[in-house]
Amino acid sequence: MPGNRPIVLIGPMAVGKSAIAHELAKRLDVPYVDTDGLIVEAHGSIPSIFAGRGEHAFREIEARTVAGAVEHAEVTPSIISLGGGAVLDSGTQQILSRCTVVYLECDAETVASRIARNSGRPLLAGDAMARWSALFATRKPVYERLADLVMDVRHGSITELGHRLELALREYAAAKQEVEN
Repeated sequence: MPGNRPIVLIGPMAVGKSAIAHELAKRLDVPYVDTDGLIVEAHGSIPSIFAGRGEHAFREIEARTVAGAVEHAEVTPSIISLGGGAVLDSGTQQILSRCTVVYLECDAETVASRIARNSGRPLLAGDAMARWSALFATRKPVYERLADLVMDVRHGSITELGHRLELALREYAAAKQEVEN
């Protein structure tokens, strides 16, 4: 695996973090961890957590889940994908400083069809694209600040994007190693 730090993929909802992380993990022959998936396994569906306990409770669960996934990945190298809003937690931001963070960059046009197909996202109730755009506008500076690498995912298949990300991570790790030596 390039570098010796956990690799974490961040970005807005519906950008393809889970699919690209899964592809990258296959390429690097390491486990893949989707923090949203871990939350669903342990606590039930995300919409039901939002409905029954509220966003604040969800964000607390999410922060603990991310912390556990990163701690595990520091022992057993793995690729981690985070939910779109996970980066808003200050504790999560601190934990991500121990990782190689990849921001998957896109635009509303890229995700519009995915959002239209998946209406089960609690924060996108109502006018999903308007809500996505508003959330993205507030989160984008956080994604950019936390990112070690930024990858444009507007074009290419999941396989192509996974390959491009693998190459970019290898280049990043080599450059970082060169600076440290």
